[in-house]
Amino acid sequence: MPRFDNAPKKATNLSLNAKVLEMARELGMNVSQTVDALLAKEVERRYWEGWNERNKEAIDAYNERIRRDGIWGAQYRTFARGLGDGREAPSPEEASTAAGRKAA
Repeated sequence: MPRFDNAPKKATNLSLNAKVLEMARELGMNVSQTVDALLAKEVERRYWEGWNERNKEAIDAYNERIRRDGIWGAQYRTFARGLGDGREAPSPEEASTAAGRKAA
């Protein structure tokens, strides 16, 4: 992912809705800073969207391998167990049912 911090600024021309621009100025907004931040966020979103699409086949293959073979070393993952008594952590359905009983 390209980094945007500490990059030099470059002057550019934008065509913006006149009413929105007027209101932004009335509100004391720094339009350049706001547009820069929103554009950076959109560029990052599109970058990761493209990355996910380009790597979809590898991600799907990895997920299938984990479904089929499990996670290596899962038997040593104590944080995924119940109350430290060696039982496996409850399924999401069991956990939500137990939480509902406690709330009642």
